[in-house]
Amino acid sequence: MNLKATGVVVRTESLVLADVPEVRIEAGRALSIVGESGSGKSVLAHALMGTLPPELAAIGSLTIGDESFDLADRDGRRKLWGREVALLPQEPALALDPTMRVRAQVAEGAPGWSPRSVSAARAADHRLGQVGLADAGGAYPHTLSGGMAQRVAYAAATIGGARLLILDEPSKGLDRASVDQLADLLLSHLDEGGLLLTITHDLRLARRLGGEVMVMREAAVVESGPAEEVLTTPTGDYTRRLLAAEPSRWDHPWMRSQAPGGSELLVGASGLAKAYAHGSVFEGLDLEIRAGERVAITGPSGAGKTTLGNALLGLTRLDAGSVTYGEGVGRGRLQKLYQDPALSFPQQVSLEKALGDVMRRHGVGEAEVRASLERLGLPYEILRRRPGQVSGGELQRIAVVRAMLPRPALVFADEATSRLDLVTQEQTVDALMSEIAESGAALLLVTHDTDLSAAVADREIAL
Repeated sequence: MNLKATGVVVRTESLVLADVPEVRIEAGRALSIVGESGSGKSVLAHALMGTLPPELAAIGSLTIGDESFDLADRDGRRKLWGREVALLPQEPALALDPTMRVRAQVAEGAPGWSPRSVSAARAADHRLGQVGLADAGGAYPHTLSGGMAQRVAYAAATIGGARLLILDEPSKGLDRASVDQLADLLLSHLDEGGLLLTITHDLRLARRLGGEVMVMREAAVVESGPAEEVLTTPTGDYTRRLLAAEPSRWDHPWMRSQAPGGSELLVGASGLAKAYAHGSVFEGLDLEIRAGERVAITGPSGAGKTTLGNALLGLTRLDAGSVTYGEGVGRGRLQKLYQDPALSFPQQVSLEKALGDVMRRHGVGEAEVRASLERLGLPYEILRRRPGQVSGGELQRIAVVRAMLPRPALVFADEATSRLDLVTQEQTVDALMSEIAESGAALLLVTHDTDLSAAVADREIAL
């Protein structure tokens, strides 16, 4: 079974979001789509799947195996979902039911499922074990890290045996070992003759999967070819810029060789302990964060990085220990950049209204917000949309602007650039760190990217 799509165009009433003349995926050979945030990668995948939101329209033709489809027909591919075609969405936290345990959610996709099916539950446990979550079947989604939630969503999407897998940023939120485990699963799928379409900002994952690579920018394909060529010796200017934007190659004025000494204490923690149903996260943990310091929290998925950061900001109740704050840490002086920005904005109101509340509370004018958005490559007019009408990368950059409006003493960035392509990540981190350096704020960074940690942080806490 192969896939071929021709003349694919996705648009709103006034704007073309993706214009791709041809997409080919051969059985046993991966296709990875990389490129800037908002370039049309995700809408292209949803157009092929038949899951575009109602405000978007698609045209073009699609052939999967011996069956042909009109992309304008929204319901034509529904019969394939879960059986022949499966989609792993970009926001796993929004795809999982918070009221259901993990095992039950994964089991629903198993062949022959029924509410009391023992075989489906066993199949779910087996699939969870394959993605390194053998002990998580009884947990609820809110107790999982972002990386763990991603793997649960992957297990749920693939348990039905679909031959064509469409994965939208499957490695975000995963540590390097977990990405390697995911890559092994995807390569096994290819070895069995499966088809794989992966949208990713992770060039390391794209290299591991091999096959073909398409590079998208501004709704169009700017370069394509074998992965070993495109990701090693690209011919296009944008692709070369993309490869050059890896954090290990950064050189920015805010980067420094050593931490400042003797500054005032912002946050102090002693004897911290926290456990969830699936086990202890950390215990007996002591640490300090001082004014202007940059600290990275690293470690594998589920190690407690986000939980620790939340505990230091008073957002998570601890089982033991205490957190104290310095005199300069008052109302609004602790800010968080969330791993899933879609969860941190009200969904039914415009972004302009969401930011307007913060602007009024902290006395920030429109001109300052316009300037901040421009530094991140965003027009002010984007704020007139709702969160679901912008890309994940665009929403994360807007979240950076919002976090800096109260002029914080400490910013907790929880995988704040995990949804961004490398070029946009560099631009976003540069803007964030420039403002942090100018204001003297401290930074607490959660990341799986050791190169990003080395570029940004003065010291590292490994969990």
